[in-house]
Amino acid sequence: MASPAENTDAHRHRDGAALLILRLGLSWFLFVWAVNKIIEPGQYVRIWGYFHGIDIGANLPYFMGSAQILICVLAALGLWRFWSYGLLFIMHLVTVIVIFQSLIAPFVIEDNFPVNRNASIALAALAGFAALWLLRHRDHWSLDEWLAKRRSSSGN
Repeated sequence: MASPAENTDAHRHRDGAALLILRLGLSWFLFVWAVNKIIEPGQYVRIWGYFHGIDIGANLPYFMGSAQILICVLAALGLWRFWSYGLLFIMHLVTVIVIFQSLIAPFVIEDNFPVNRNASIALAALAGFAALWLLRHRDHWSLDEWLAKRRSSSGN
């Protein structure tokens, strides 16, 4: 039978591994969209015009994409977890709010195709972002955690 200390170490490793996987997957998910803002800024100008009725100009997608890439990198590294994980959640929450109508009508059929079905993926991703933020204190394999351990060991 394992000692309580061994169980604690095993739990810490399992928590660290699980949150690393979640952190990297979710960061990559938004990173792809952020990079696309830089590669195809015209798409985002049209999207903002269509969904929000706002002309964001030609340069705002570059700024938004760059800021989002930075946030994704910080989150992927597990740095400034409170803020970076929270900002990932907020970034995706904006998307969920924008597509809300398709979320409450997932079975709409147009041309024999369920056009809103894939939007439900956004809710699963939002749940993942919420879980990552809520469990940030258990993300033992983050850069924040490593830096904290390093500071505490050098302070002795």
